[in-house]
Amino acid sequence: MVSPTTSTESSASGAFGTPSGPFGDLYIEWSGPPDAPGVVILHGWGSSAEMMRILADALAPTHRVANVDLPGHGRAGIPQEPIGVAAHAERVATLIRERFDSPVSIIGHSNGGRIALFMASDETISPLISSLVLIAPSGVKPRRKPSFYLKKYTARILKLPFSILPGRLREFGLDWLRHSLVWRALGSSDYRRLSGVMRDTFVKTVTHHLDDRLDDIRVPTLVFRGDLDQDVSQYQISVLESRIPDAGVVMLKSAGHYAHLDDPQTVILATRHFLSTPSPGESQE
Repeated sequence: MVSPTTSTESSASGAFGTPSGPFGDLYIEWSGPPDAPGVVILHGWGSSAEMMRILADALAPTHRVANVDLPGHGRAGIPQEPIGVAAHAERVATLIRERFDSPVSIIGHSNGGRIALFMASDETISPLISSLVLIAPSGVKPRRKPSFYLKKYTARILKLPFSILPGRLREFGLDWLRHSLVWRALGSSDYRRLSGVMRDTFVKTVTHHLDDRLDDIRVPTLVFRGDLDQDVSQYQISVLESRIPDAGVVMLKSAGHYAHLDDPQTVILATRHFLSTPSPGESQE
């Protein structure tokens, strides 16, 4: 294993005296013994490693934990150009290849779950992963309400007049439209808060659905959902459970989208048990 202490990392210390610091445009909080089984934690959109630290701290006594700030979040740098799910996944895969000497478990919340699902279904990245723990994961195409389609087709109508303009005029007109108040009103609250590279990254990421890749996930998968979650539906969780060959679901009462903060005890206990259970065919010695 390559030591996490490199010339590019900061002098800030995490648990067990392990340095934290930048890794490309990721930022990593390291904790846990260097020779322990590896866990990589991925937060959701608009969140950060800080929101996942309760899990990192709980697992640090028995695992080597990399708690990640994804590009443009927390202390991580903003990417130079808009990136989608595949580019996020490759950044995390590079971290695993360079900092761990065996496959790791990935814990992903919301959009972090989307990235984890992509990684586990990618033939070049999946060998780096031993299991998934997903908390309110995104990635399954939701059943849309009529209001969604109203906004979608309104946006298409607004863009139509600009599509007939020649090159530079078309780009100027579309850029003006994207900055107009009416266009912003059509977007989500996350979209309206963003600008530039991160707004385009948001669009590239949250519109990426993985329904057609779920059958390719071959690692044990544990999924949590709070019964009060307004962002990820029971339908989406049911699709995950039915399509991933080795998946189990834990439903949490009186918990919302941040189920690991609403009911940390259950999430931590179930995750510890899941990570300590050998996979089929794995040595139990």
